[in-house]
Amino acid sequence: MNRSFALVLVGAAVLLGIESSAGAPAPKQPKEEPPGPITDEQLQTTTNNLKQIALAWHNHEAVHGHFPSNEMDKKGKALLSWRVQILPYIEELPLYQKFKLGEPWDSENKKLIDQMPKLFAPVRGKAEAGMTFYQSFAGEKALLKPGRKVKTAAITDGLSATFMVAEAAKPVTWTKPDDLVFDGNEVPKLGGMFDGKFHAAFCDGSVRRFKKGLDPDLLKLLIDPQDGTRIPPEIGVDNEDKK
Repeated sequence: MNRSFALVLVGAAVLLGIESSAGAPAPKQPKEEPPGPITDEQLQTTTNNLKQIALAWHNHEAVHGHFPSNEMDKKGKALLSWRVQILPYIEELPLYQKFKLGEPWDSENKKLIDQMPKLFAPVRGKAEAGMTFYQSFAGEKALLKPGRKVKTAAITDGLSATFMVAEAAKPVTWTKPDDLVFDGNEVPKLGGMFDGKFHAAFCDGSVRRFKKGLDPDLLKLLIDPQDGTRIPPEIGVDNEDKK
């Protein structure tokens, strides 16, 4: 067989292969593997993460006189999240110093999204790189009130009865001032990392685990720092099988 004829055969085979592929149905995408069982290590890790975050909030207040907040410019444009503000208090000062604090999260600061500290990383659940489930609550009936600096003295319902940060149902970019909005009516969705449950850090630094089916009216009381209703300190203890 001469060389030119061999090349023709190879070319024909390639063409036939292409035609065969084009006429065949698209290959099925592999099914995404379901997450494994919830482990003690995962539960302990998220608890520790939330405790460190709560401690950082209090250390921020000790230095600045108020809790961290989502910064906005004079025109109301979102700048940087409270997660950026607590970086110096979670041993991330070098990262904090890289941010242009007077600019929004999606300006030149955008290049720092992929440097998210491990503390904010999902323990479980689906999220793109640079996104976190750990969010606070924003709104007139929540801890992060628009345009105001919150101090512990303003939490009149008590620190042990008010949510500070919780595991949201959907992740957000960690540098973006994007949290769980609460206006006193519909409660935000929680629990994106663990099936059937979520964890929350309270303003006293404690962390508790809740069932997702918690009474919405009770959730409203836990989110609102000034509703005037006392919550039993043992609320949220989940003693059921964590698996």
